[in-house]
Amino acid sequence: MIQNPEQLKKLEDRFIRDEGKLSFSHAIRLFTYMWNEGVSLGIFPPKEPLEGIEVDIRIAKVLNSCSKKSFPV
Repeated sequence: MIQNPEQLKKLEDRFIRDEGKLSFSHAIRLFTYMWNEGVSLGIFPPKEPLEGIEVDIRIAKVLNSCSKKSFPV
């Protein structure tokens, strides 16, 4: 969980400014390394993949209804 989102945003901005945006292949490689780290720590894959899905569905319904009312087509 991110403890200080402002600090993370500053880090991301500094990285993009100094290094530029990541190429797709570099981003996939980075994702793979992070996923493997999660697996080695026992975080991934989740023991119960659908745990909490009801909450996610309720949030999605609320967000979708808000966007439809806010931006009529």
